Amino acid sequence: AVFGIACRACPFRQRCTTAAKGRTIQLHPHDLLQRAHRQRAAGEGFQATYRQHRPMVERTIAWLVRGNRKVPYRGVTKNDNWLHHRVAAINLRRLLNLGLSFGNTGWVIA
Repeated sequence: AVFGIACRACPFRQRCTTAAKGRTIQLHPHDLLQRAHRQRAAGEGFQATYRQHRPMVERTIAWLVRGNRKVPYRGVTKNDNWLHHRVAAINLRRLLNLGLSFGNTGWVIA
């Protein structure tokens, strides 16, 4: 968008740009798509779905990453073992939230 004519009559021209052509704004080719997605994300249906599913994933990844910036042990094997235990704990917690229980025939998800 070019504001050449609009800039000439603007009372704030001295406070704005010193370019001879006035102010110009270049929009990204995907700008309209981004605006459409933002508008869709502001809707009630999207917000409800997002609250139901996305925060679980975000929290899980944040919990997994926290403390992994610096590993606690020296050597790849010990740190690999530590990380696998951390991931196993996440998976177990998820299974328990899905209703994992021990029945007559073994472990079942209700």
